[in-house]
Amino acid sequence: MDDINHMARALAEARAATDYGEVPVGAVVVEATTGRVLAVAANRVEQDRDPTAHAEILAIRAAARELRTPRLTECDLYVTLEPCAMCAQAIAFARIRRVIFGAYDPKGGGVEHGARIFTQPTCHHAPEIIGGLEEGASGALLREFFSGLR
Repeated sequence: MDDINHMARALAEARAATDYGEVPVGAVVVEATTGRVLAVAANRVEQDRDPTAHAEILAIRAAARELRTPRLTECDLYVTLEPCAMCAQAIAFARIRRVIFGAYDPKGGGVEHGARIFTQPTCHHAPEIIGGLEEGASGALLREFFSGLR
């Protein structure tokens, strides 16, 4: 049940991102032992004019600041879209315990698709992966956003 609640929070962030013209992706970092939400973020690539300002990166940075550590070994990351290769590598460096994502991304994903970062021999840490949680809601947000651009 907690997974659903945390993903609902990530979905709310994703919805809010569309108000700023951002691709609707939201992320939440949760301390696994306590269930405390450490960080919540949405994509800010356009707003910040920063190609690395993906929701996952921003949430990881904020959680690391909150815990005052570069390693988030007892933390779970909830994100509405399968992380790209850049975000997957940041997840590995942060030593995130679990990654729970919504929509699969056959074109740009780096976990189940594309680079498959966590299966590479050079990857130092592979979190537990749970894909497809609230996949319908996550995918609908993305489809609606991109159909509005066409």
